[in-house]
Amino acid sequence: MSVASAVLAEGVVGGSLSAIGYGLAAIGPGIGVGLVFSAYIQSTARQPESSRLTLPYVWIGFAVIEALALLGIAFGFVFKGSTS
Repeated sequence: MSVASAVLAEGVVGGSLSAIGYGLAAIGPGIGVGLVFSAYIQSTARQPESSRLTLPYVWIGFAVIEALALLGIAFGFVFKGSTS
C-alpha cells in the first residue's frame, strides 16, 4: 500500500465517521416514531371514539423521540469538535 493511498484512505474514513455514527443513532428514533404511530393507528382502529383522547399523547411521544434524534446530531458535533 503506497503512502498516497494510505493518506487518501485515512481522509475518507476519518471524515465520514461522524455521519455514519449519526446514521446509526437515527435508527432508534426512526423505529420509535414508527412504533408510536402504529400504536395510535391500531388503537384508533380498535376504538375509533378514543382517537381525540389519544392524539395528544401521540404528538408528545413523537416530540420526545425526535428530541433524542436531535441530541444525537448535537452530540456528534460536540464530540467532533472536542477531538479535533
